[in-house]
Amino acid sequence: MSYPPPVRLVLDTDVIVAAMRSPTGASAELLRRADAGAVVLLLNVALALEYEAVCGRPDHLSAAGLLTSEMAVFVDQVIAMAIPVVSRFRWRPQLRDPGDELVLEAAVNGQADAIVTFNRRDFAAAAQFGIAVRLPSEALGSLPP
Repeated sequence: MSYPPPVRLVLDTDVIVAAMRSPTGASAELLRRADAGAVVLLLNVALALEYEAVCGRPDHLSAAGLLTSEMAVFVDQVIAMAIPVVSRFRWRPQLRDPGDELVLEAAVNGQADAIVTFNRRDFAAAAQFGIAVRLPSEALGSLPP
């Protein structure tokens, strides 16, 4: 019996923050699925650095009830689950927000199936590369059980 390959996803930083702040939500479940091998996470260096910087903001640490050292372990675990993507081509500018370009570049260079974000409108240009843009709940709903 042949199984389809796991879905290749790039998670926007807002999804990582949501997973850190709410371990029972769809964002956290996507990370659990990645840890189980049902999802392939793609990540470039720029996006990994952004995860760390944004997750370390005092408001996110407070909401998650984490110390900086605990947040670092969380982000390190996310990074360890991901397949590194080398951004051989820069596609800038494609998006309204220059801060989102690194997400799109990871997705294009990593041949992602989808970008998972809470800001779907910000990634309208992903369609021209054949990359879907989904909310965490939609991405989770599209996975096999």
